[in-house]
Amino acid sequence: MGTHSNGIAHRIAQYRKYRETLNELGRLGDQELTDLGLNRTKIRDIAYSAAYGL
Repeated sequence: MGTHSNGIAHRIAQYRKYRETLNELGRLGDQELTDLGLNRTKIRDIAYSAAYGL
């Protein structure tokens, strides 16, 4: 049961990282995103990559 619990905890941590990244980038203005070389349409992809490493 311990391995299963660790797997669930890991998935929850990944999802939290996804949401945090999504929220942080979403709060930035368009100019700030541009300064970082990003655009708003890529925020979800970037957050997903940050959380799940894909």
